[in-house]
Amino acid sequence: MTRARHNPRRGSTAYRHRSRAAKQTPSFNSFPEMKGPSKPLNFYGYKVGMIHVIAQSLHQGGRQDKQDIQIPTTVIECPPIHVYGVRAYTKDAYGLKVMGEVTVDKLEKSAMKRVPSFKKKSTHKKHPHSEKTNQTKTTATKIEDFEAKKEQIHAIRLLIHTHPEKTAFGKKKAEMAELALSGTVEEQLTFAKTKLGQNLSVKEVFKENQIVDTKAVTRGFGFGGVIARYGVKTFRPKAKYIRAVGSISPLRPGTVQFSVPRPGQLGYHNRTEFNKTVLKVETDAKKINPKAGFEHYGPVQNEYVLIAGSVGGPVKRLIGLRECIRPDQTNHYKIGPVKFVSTTGSAL
Repeated sequence: MTRARHNPRRGSTAYRHRSRAAKQTPSFNSFPEMKGPSKPLNFYGYKVGMIHVIAQSLHQGGRQDKQDIQIPTTVIECPPIHVYGVRAYTKDAYGLKVMGEVTVDKLEKSAMKRVPSFKKKSTHKKHPHSEKTNQTKTTATKIEDFEAKKEQIHAIRLLIHTHPEKTAFGKKKAEMAELALSGTVEEQLTFAKTKLGQNLSVKEVFKENQIVDTKAVTRGFGFGGVIARYGVKTFRPKAKYIRAVGSISPLRPGTVQFSVPRPGQLGYHNRTEFNKTVLKVETDAKKINPKAGFEHYGPVQNEYVLIAGSVGGPVKRLIGLRECIRPDQTNHYKIGPVKFVSTTGSAL
């Protein structure tokens, strides 16, 4: 006889604990090491929705080689982002430490909604011991000071904010984040010096048929039980409890192990997806916009990126895109020109 199916636990234990995300803007902690001229390694955009496109497969030796395939695609609108500062990091045994930063004199209106106290003098009274504590804090400097101390610098990051007011879904408060740079410290300083106070477009970071990683805060569902959280099997209708776990722990020892499904927060978690293919990086929104605009979003008005497959998060959520940190060529879409777009019925 075959053995009965055994399911002591359902749901992955890779995500512990399943708490709410601390912030809605995704941030990356690690980046790949890339040689060549200095360029940003990540970018940000807003999730528009999903469509499907039809294109010819160029996967040599595959079952669908030179055949038209349908690809589910996520549309991410990427308005230009503004570089309002440059930050220098040093590194010690405990990790990266901020060495100093330089910012522009005035932020734009959407960013001032996020940081209304930008470069304003504090009204708090000084503490008698504040002089000692202020010596360890970072102060605004000039980029020339970074060049004089470049031997101590480990990495240069760009401080950026988004332009949500350039989209059609009505958001007015900008998000703030960091962009990592490739190349040596000297190349990073040169690139940061030219881009301070300027805008960056997504075409300067990513290109077509490139593999990227995506990160976002998933859709939140509030407090959920074990059935919704872990897919635990329900009891028969006559049981005392139907949507519950039979036993959470023995009487002795009186402790509940971490692997036991428990109710709690469902959704609104930070999740990173690896090796997503960039199908297109386009500027003409007429090629993608339906007549009535995208549902719950509106029309696309800026540059946009087409990502093969689904991306975490609901519509209007900010999505982080990064150069792939562990590339896997087996899942890479290799396609020709896009022949059909489901929203317009035309080719890109």
